[in-house]
Amino acid sequence: MGARILVVEDDPSIRLGLQRSLGFEGYTVDVARDGEEAIQRAFDHKPDLVLLDLMLPRLNGFEVCKTIRKHDPSIPIVILSAKGDEGDKVLGLELGADDYVTKPFSIRELTARVKAALRRKRTSEGEVDVFQEGNLFIDFAGQVLKVDGVAQECTSREFALLKLLIQSRGRVLSRDQILNKVWGFDYDGTPRTIDNFINKLRQKMEKDLAAPVWIQTVRGTGYKFAGRR
Repeated sequence: MGARILVVEDDPSIRLGLQRSLGFEGYTVDVARDGEEAIQRAFDHKPDLVLLDLMLPRLNGFEVCKTIRKHDPSIPIVILSAKGDEGDKVLGLELGADDYVTKPFSIRELTARVKAALRRKRTSEGEVDVFQEGNLFIDFAGQVLKVDGVAQECTSREFALLKLLIQSRGRVLSRDQILNKVWGFDYDGTPRTIDNFINKLRQKMEKDLAAPVWIQTVRGTGYKFAGRR
């Protein structure tokens, strides 16, 4: 099955045209007719990419972009709009959009932009199966963590958290972003859950808990995986 794309467009003819064209290209297509529905579908279905119109009922595209980006920085967002002036483009990109396509557009051009955005996502995620550096060895498929050659017991959730941090190496992830990625949008826990899991991982991985090398705290923001360079 192809990547899942969320099309957010209030014009029925454009929405149907995009749904059919992208479906023909092998993508699974969800649709939303207004801004509030877009956010709900993005949270419920976790699309691989969002095609987002700016002029929407109930909540405009800028607000939708900002909300989605706050909760999940990894979803590519391509803005579709009849607004072609530079100010709207700059604002959309500053709010976290990955690309901006001005109406009218050709399906051929749009499809090329979608493919490029999905390629960038796959590259940035850098799927990790085995990580080995310094005194760490991690086999995610086999769920093995060794520190200085000694195996450490970890839960599946701890491995999922560690994998996310390593794949996002050098980038700061907020507690909400980690919670949504590892636990899911519908999880009832709190950001404090993340702190507890980070502490457990540090106890297994770090030699000095007061000065962690691998998982570092960015005060007021969240955590990042650093380690030796």
